[in-house]
Amino acid sequence: MIFPATTAFYAALFALLYVGLSAWVVATRVSADVLHGDGGDDELEKRIRAQGNFGEYVPLALLLVTLLEAGGSSSTLVRTLLPILLVARILHPVGMLAPKNSLQQYVCRGGGIIATFLVIAVAAVALLLR
Repeated sequence: MIFPATTAFYAALFALLYVGLSAWVVATRVSADVLHGDGGDDELEKRIRAQGNFGEYVPLALLLVTLLEAGGSSSTLVRTLLPILLVARILHPVGMLAPKNSLQQYVCRGGGIIATFLVIAVAAVALLLR
């Protein structure tokens, strides 16, 4: 088995991004004086969901790409999927805070979602075809 060095590097970047999203939520909780839930604060709710969404999708995507890399899959595939996932996960929270039905919301949030799903689907299909 090959050590998945490329995925490990990106996993570290994703971990730092997750810490940033978590700090973003905590800062909003402190400023809104909300210890539990969202306290009815719409911005806090969006930030909580952006962080939660990251935690729901990134681990699965990283696991799939790690399996591809460790199994000796094409480095081109791995080096294509991971940057797409990183950009997608940066765009998503930007789109979460964008005005409703704005171009920014569609491009950032929608684009982030579609790109994340694409990475997961491509990695899953590539694993099934191995």
